[in-house]
Parts: sequence; C-alpha cells; structure tokens
Amino acid sequence: MVTAETVRTGRNDHHAAGAVDSARGDDIELRINGSKPLTMACVSAVETICAAVESVEATTMLPVYVSGTPDAGWVHNLDVALVTKWERALRRLERLGVTTVAIASGDCGGVALDALLATDYRIATPDVRMSLPMDGEATWPGMAIFRLSQQVGGTRMRRAILFGTPIDASEGVDLGLIDELAEDPAHALAAAAARTSTLSGTELAIRRQLMFDAATTSFEEALGRHLAACDRALRRSAAKAATSGSGTT
Repeated sequence: MVTAETVRTGRNDHHAAGAVDSARGDDIELRINGSKPLTMACVSAVETICAAVESVEATTMLPVYVSGTPDAGWVHNLDVALVTKWERALRRLERLGVTTVAIASGDCGGVALDALLATDYRIATPDVRMSLPMDGEATWPGMAIFRLSQQVGGTRMRRAILFGTPIDASEGVDLGLIDELAEDPAHALAAAAARTSTLSGTELAIRRQLMFDAATTSFEEALGRHLAACDRALRRSAAKAATSGSGTT
C-alpha cells in the first residue's frame, strides 16, 4: 500500500509518497525503503525533500534513513525515463547545500543503496548488509556501480559489482563506504548534527564538488578551481574579521 505523509518545514507543507517517506514535525528527514520498487512517487519524494531543505535556511543537516532490498522481479514496469528521473533526483540530493547523513540498517539495496551512496556521512547498525540488486540476469547496471567504483575503486568492488556479493558492516567500514557503526544510531546522529551545526552549507557544497572533480580533472585544471575556492575562503574570512572588528570599536 502506498501511503502519504506531510513534510512540515515551518513555511510550506510538502507531500511525499511511495517507497520514500517524508519528514515529521519540524525536522526534515528522508526515509527510503529499498524493498519497494522504484516509482515516480519515489522520485517526487526525494525532489520534495530537497526542495524543503533548500527553502529553509536554518537547515544544516538532512538525515537519510535507508533500509531494505528489493525482491526478484523488482524491475518489472521500470523504464529508462523513470530511471533517468531517479538518477537526477539523486544527483540533486548529492549536491544539496547541507550535510547529508545516512542511517542504514539491515539489508540495504536498490533505491536504499542508491541514496546511501549519495550522502556525505554514513552511520550504520552492525547488522547492515549492502548489495546491488539483481535484474534477473546480472546485477542492476545503475549509477550505484559508478558511485561504488568512484568511491572505493572498481578492483576492490569487483565481486560486489559483477556478482552481487553483499558487503557487511565491517567490510563497509574498511572500504570507506560506512563511516561509523553504531548500536544507537540516534545518539550517533545527534553527535553528527553537533559536529556539522556550524558548517556553511554553501562552502560544504564547494568542497564536495572539488572532491568529485578530483577523480576526473587534471592537476592543471584543478589548480584554478582550488585557487578560486581558496580566494573565496580568504575573502569570507576577511569580511567576518572586518565585521567583528567594527562591532567591538
């Protein structure tokens, strides 16, 4: 059954439905059930959450709860147009001007794994097990393969990518796919929120993009972008110092 909930941001009410649930109360959060098939409702839910985050300037962190893996036959009724929209929604999530924190538990595949790989920081319970879903003949050739290869390396991910071999919690930490294992994810999330509360979302997004570009950009090309980012940081620092100085005289 498809259910709908309301995202309350203080300014607008947004509705999300399907395999991805919405936020509750004043805090914006994204919940993704990987056992559900990909539908347009999933795409709309992620887009809705992203819009909610972008509309509330006070938001500094987005929790993304992920769990579940699809059963056989989950690709029925899928088409390339829907997959394209889903990947674009994930890319928007991946580029948000806030820290995105995944909280993963149990089996994690399909749309749940897709979302986890698009986050900045990953918390997982010790029972987490990540795996690429199968399409009946082989592993699903979606962008999760790209992100696994980019974030870890194709050689180390060979068994997972080619054969769908699950990645357990300890291996996930060793590979850098999981940042923290926690028996109490709520406590770990609160600690992550405290660490990121003073970060600038805009500046974080710039660092994230520099990190993404490093995999495909030559040193000469990267140098100009990094120098521009350094210049921006120095200008912002000088502006803050000037403002602070004028306030004390």
